[in-house]
Amino acid sequence: MTSSSYADLGRPPLSARALNRALVVPGGFWSRIDVRAETGSTNADAADAARGAEPEGLVVVAESQSAGRGRRDRQWVSPPRAGLTLSVLLRPSAPDAERGWPAAPPGSFGWLPLLAGVALREAVTRVSGVEAALKWPNDLLVGDRKCAGILAEVAGDAIVIGIGLNVSTRADELPATTGVPATSLLVAGAEEADRDPLLRALLRGFARWYEGWREAGGDAEMCGLTAEYRRGCATIGRAVRVLLPGGGELTGEATTVDGDGQLVIRTADGTEHRVSAGDVLHVR
Repeated sequence: MTSSSYADLGRPPLSARALNRALVVPGGFWSRIDVRAETGSTNADAADAARGAEPEGLVVVAESQSAGRGRRDRQWVSPPRAGLTLSVLLRPSAPDAERGWPAAPPGSFGWLPLLAGVALREAVTRVSGVEAALKWPNDLLVGDRKCAGILAEVAGDAIVIGIGLNVSTRADELPATTGVPATSLLVAGAEEADRDPLLRALLRGFARWYEGWREAGGDAEMCGLTAEYRRGCATIGRAVRVLLPGGGELTGEATTVDGDGQLVIRTADGTEHRVSAGDVLHVR
C-alpha cells in the first residue's frame, strides 16, 4: 500500500511554496502566505502578527482550525483540509507613499468585510461553477444555505479579515446550526472542489478590489465596489428581520446597501433605517 502524509487523498494539503511563488510577486499586494497544518484561530494568529508590526499583505491559512469563530463568537467547524480557512492582515489607516495610497478614513473600514465578500463570490462562481450570493453583512449563500462566513476584527491599528469557506465538506460532515443551514461547494454540485485554485482566485480578486479601494481613498462608490456588492447581494429586495446588537429588532424590506456599507431597511410605516451591524434573517 502506498503511504501518504495525509489520510484523505481527495483533500490534498495546500503548498505554501507554490502559493508564495504564485502570489507573492514584485509589485504585488501579498507579502507572505503562511500555511499552517493546525492552529487555534487564523484571525488570532494574524492579530498577533499585526501587534508584532507585520506589514499588511500577510495571509494566514490553516488546514485545520480548532477554535474558529464567526460573529457573536459562534463556532466555525470544518474537517481538516475540507475548506478554506484564512485571515488577511490589512493596514488601511497607514498611507503608502510607494503605491500612492492615502490613508483610508476610519468611516470607510466597514466596507472591508463586504469587499472580502465580493472577492469570495467572484472566485467561487468562476472557479467552482456554483452560483453564489451575498447575505449582508458577512455570509456567502448558495441557494438559501450558508457556504461561507466572514469576520472582521480590529487589531491595534490593523484590520484582520477572516474567511471560512466550505469546499469539499460532505453532507454528513456539515455542522448543525440554529440559523441558516450550512452547505458546501461539493454538496452544491461544484465543478471544481480543489482548494488551491479557489484560494488563488480569491486572493487575486481580493488584492485587485483592495488596491482599487485604497487608490480611491476608501471611496467604495468611486472604485466600483458599491455597485458590485449591490449586484451580488441577495438581501436587497428581501423582507428581512434584523436582530440589532443592543437587543432591538427591525422588520421591513431591505431596499439597498448605502455608500457607507450600511443596510437600508424600510419599515411598514415607510420609515428608512440604516443598519451598520446586526444579524439579518431573510423572511420567506
